[in-house]
Amino acid sequence: MFYEVYTRLDHGHHIEDSVVLEHDVRVKGRFKVTSQKGVEVRVFLERGKTLRVGEVLKTQCGKEIQVVGAKETVAHATCDNWETFSKACYHLGNRHVKIQVGERWLVMKPDYVLEEMLTLLGLHVSQKQAVFDPEDGAYSNGGGHHHH
Repeated sequence: MFYEVYTRLDHGHHIEDSVVLEHDVRVKGRFKVTSQKGVEVRVFLERGKTLRVGEVLKTQCGKEIQVVGAKETVAHATCDNWETFSKACYHLGNRHVKIQVGERWLVMKPDYVLEEMLTLLGLHVSQKQAVFDPEDGAYSNGGGHHHH
């Protein structure tokens, strides 16, 4: 038995199962995974739109499966100074690094070169296990890029 998924929902009404996915899988449009209940789920979605934690997938047979974020190793950086934090975000954004941002903290995939840069800027960097749910980016919500 397996489920095929072609549809995404903002929320579900009757969630029957879930899939636990790392960020690297949530960015793919096509993948195969085993659900929490042990059922193979084959996903065929539009490419280029990341699955969000909490989003619901609707199978061809009408079942609703919720996307759960898997804990993975991330680099967690913090500082007390807003100016320092802003500079760190600027430098990471300038390198197109995907980051999850909070109040004077950020999370990214581990990268020793970038972690060293953040340390030199004055942030405290550590690695931990957490769900990685980075910002989508400025053009991800249908805004598109407009030419004049």
